[in-house]
Amino acid sequence: MVESSRIAAHDGLRADARRNRERVLTAAREVFAEQGIDAPMATVARRAGVGVATLYRHFPTRDDLVRDAFAQQMDTCVRALSEALADPDPWRGFQRLIETVCALQREERGFPAAFVAAFPGSASEHAHSRQRAERDFTTLVRRAQAAGGLRADFHPSDLAVVLLAHCGLVTALPGDGAASRRLVAYLLQSFRADTANEPLPPPTSLTLRSLPIGADDPQRKRAPRA
Repeated sequence: MVESSRIAAHDGLRADARRNRERVLTAAREVFAEQGIDAPMATVARRAGVGVATLYRHFPTRDDLVRDAFAQQMDTCVRALSEALADPDPWRGFQRLIETVCALQREERGFPAAFVAAFPGSASEHAHSRQRAERDFTTLVRRAQAAGGLRADFHPSDLAVVLLAHCGLVTALPGDGAASRRLVAYLLQSFRADTANEPLPPPTSLTLRSLPIGADDPQRKRAPRA
């Protein structure tokens, strides 16, 4: 009889290899939440109870590990953006998108840095997805503005400001969901067209790729100067 631990699953992995892979992903989410996504790979391996060679066999690069560790959250963001574009009420779609992304920031502490590093990454294989997401969000913003729900001076780069501000809150108060939801509500109310009584200063030069949220790129350690 073939041992169950050696039976290959539909994904081509033996049961023991699949368990090791899941342990690494779980450990990665924990370590990234505690130390950031630039934490040593050896630390992740120790937390998972596997050897470093085993970790690299499943995830040859750090980017591979980050993307797979937060793949479900990334998929949720992509789906939320698609649903927002499909909503007949553009403002409602915009609102739900912001709430969804901020909820992911709140619930998975390592996700903000992963979102910046993996979702809009500059690697060629991810450039198309990033560009499509940026284009779709800009389309959503314009639709919400044309429908009269979103203030006319909201700029797509303001999403980066929202994520950075909310990330600061959930990092400082990781267990305070009420504070997170209240901040998001305040921000969304300020974005409504019917509350836009005073013009805003010019938009920031921040982009999702340049957010200083736990990435190992020194340019992401600080916000660009005005």
